Amino acid sequence: MAILADITPLRQSVPFRRLWWGQGLAAIGGQFTAMAVALQVYDLTRSTFMVGLLGVFALVPLVVMGLYGGSIIDNHDRRTVALISAVVMWCATIGLAIEAWCHLDSVWLLYVMVAIQSGAGAVNSPSRTAIIPRLIDRSLLPAANALNSAVWTVALMVGPLIGSALVAGFGYKTAYTVDVVTFTAALYAVIRLPSVRPLRSDDPADKPLRGWRSVVDGFLFLGTRPNVRMTFFMDLAAMVLAQPVALYPAVATDMIGGGPTTAGWLTAFVAFGSVMALVFSGPLGKVRRQGRVVAIMVAGWGAGILGFGVVLMRVGAHHPDHVVWWALIASGACLAFAGACDSVSSVFRNVILQSATPDKLQGRLQGIFTVTVSGGPNLGKVLSGSAVRGLAGVSPVPLGLTAAVGGALCVLAVGVLSRVTPQFLRYDAQHPQP
Repeated sequence: MAILADITPLRQSVPFRRLWWGQGLAAIGGQFTAMAVALQVYDLTRSTFMVGLLGVFALVPLVVMGLYGGSIIDNHDRRTVALISAVVMWCATIGLAIEAWCHLDSVWLLYVMVAIQSGAGAVNSPSRTAIIPRLIDRSLLPAANALNSAVWTVALMVGPLIGSALVAGFGYKTAYTVDVVTFTAALYAVIRLPSVRPLRSDDPADKPLRGWRSVVDGFLFLGTRPNVRMTFFMDLAAMVLAQPVALYPAVATDMIGGGPTTAGWLTAFVAFGSVMALVFSGPLGKVRRQGRVVAIMVAGWGAGILGFGVVLMRVGAHHPDHVVWWALIASGACLAFAGACDSVSSVFRNVILQSATPDKLQGRLQGIFTVTVSGGPNLGKVLSGSAVRGLAGVSPVPLGLTAAVGGALCVLAVGVLSRVTPQFLRYDAQHPQP
């Protein structure tokens, strides 16, 4: 059995290869910009709550455009949709760079740019993902999704480190400007993709719906497909209940020490675990009980975040003037384990969705999926940031308590969901049932 990642999709499909490397460039720039924005908001406000509020401004356009964008994808050329939405994201990144170069120091302008990026990204991401089943054979979907997850997690590992280093060494304007350059290259990769027009049948009853009626039709389909639906619920359990990203700036400043560099390392630890899992993802293509693996991996994510919270509770809040190395290493081990579990879960959640959804509904279901996988973390940021404020009078170490409670709730939620929908644990990849 092959142990290393299967790169067959990259060898067999030139369009997939273009989509893959273009997505990688955009992801790296996007990740270090996200880190730079969080650091800048914390630098301007010294408030974890204000950092968490970034999630609110990202969530609303994400939900609206993620849902409506699915209808656009299913009714238009997916390449064209991906290109237009990417141009909007590129313009928002230019806006961030202008804000920094002009020294406006406006938290609210940062919120607006993040909202624009989020709305456009909510259309761009599902359009790219909905293209994949049209570029490769269905048997290669696990390998293709592992490669996609790998490039995203490499970006998650490298991006925050680059972003925090650029901020520490050259300031926010340089970080945002570099993202503008990398995104320009990513736009070229999308332009080179072939046209991916909607598949139409001659059946009059199969006439495509448009607008919000089309969105409702996607939800009606989802309501009758318990296995597909569970991929969404499992991800929400992890990302809403156990999402510690909003805590990183405060943890780096007030607990572990090291400032922006440590905040970048905390994010990179999650990505490192993901990359290690995906480097050795060769056997994933042989897994049949994909639903069971998803449940185990989501519970593993919760356990990792629980461990991270315990470490923070142990180190306490003492505003160190140096890095507390044992805490950084222990936190890294917990977050890397969580990241490894999340990457495997992500691969199979995507495969189940792509395999059990008709092509005419791929855009809408991928839109809902994007709202879930991106909106969940944003909602989780708000929840964790608000929890810190609420627990400040209860515990001297609310950051650690927030992470630990969130991880424990995630594990509990997986148990409840598995009990309510036991057929998900029996999902068979060779006979996919939605």
